[in-house]
Amino acid sequence: MTVTLMWEAAAADGCGPRLLDWAREQDLSPMPRRLEFLIAPGDRVLVISWWEQPYDAELPELPDPPGELVRRQVHRWRFVSVSVES
Repeated sequence: MTVTLMWEAAAADGCGPRLLDWAREQDLSPMPRRLEFLIAPGDRVLVISWWEQPYDAELPELPDPPGELVRRQVHRWRFVSVSVES
């Protein structure tokens, strides 16, 4: 089973690049099968990780960033892959 963890944070004004750097520096040992970092307008940072684990497995997740880097609480979601189409 492939479990996907999504972590999304909205950076404080002018802190988008610092928030992205902070997220990329975090240790997710053991490493997931795939790890992707994305950005969006409004200085939002999204991190998606894919794991070959059961849905309820205990997995390493990104922590909350330092308060001065974000303008609101971090959002987290967990999904299970049902198909891959191209």
